[in-house]
Amino acid sequence: MEKEITRKELHEKVVEVIKGIYDPEIPVSIWELGLIYDIQITELNEVVVLMTLTAPNCPEAEGLPVAVQFDINEIPEVKDCKVILTFDPPWDRSRMSEVAMLELGFF
Repeated sequence: MEKEITRKELHEKVVEVIKGIYDPEIPVSIWELGLIYDIQITELNEVVVLMTLTAPNCPEAEGLPVAVQFDINEIPEVKDCKVILTFDPPWDRSRMSEVAMLELGFF
């Protein structure tokens, strides 16, 4: 019998998956860019991701949220995933990690 996964362990798996999703226009993970605002996991292992884009008119507005939802749904323990796109608060460079800043040459 398989061991049940805790929400914390599942959260870590979700973050790892998100870290592997890159903005096609910027060669940096959407996690490092700070596009993920929140991740909630229910007791039934349903995942809700609140995310943004670098700009409302971003060419990837349709593609990135779908990629996030698809990739998270590939985690065996995830029952379902929903991605909510928001522009409040709007994204700005201050949300980027040091890794992203280094990769983009901002240091």
